[in-house]
Amino acid sequence: MSKKLKEIPKFASEAEEREFWLTHDTTEYFDWSKAKRVTFPNLKPTTQSISLRLPLWMLESIKSTANRQDVPYQSLIKVWLNEKLEELHHGAK
Repeated sequence: MSKKLKEIPKFASEAEEREFWLTHDTTEYFDWSKAKRVTFPNLKPTTQSISLRLPLWMLESIKSTANRQDVPYQSLIKVWLNEKLEELHHGAK
């Protein structure tokens, strides 16, 4: 016999829902044995523009490297930053 699940309340905002799930057990509201894996192939990560001041020689070097690799220089910067973060979080390879 399956246990009776509680009804999920209506939330006024995402913040309210976030707070609710921080303090409640989802197994009281969902039967996870019936859950199915889904993918969101068109979901793009949220990004935010920043302003970053670099020495001119550094920017020119980055642009030159990006040009040789035939990629936009801002994309190359993101790849390098991600590689460094992975290295820091998962240890040097």
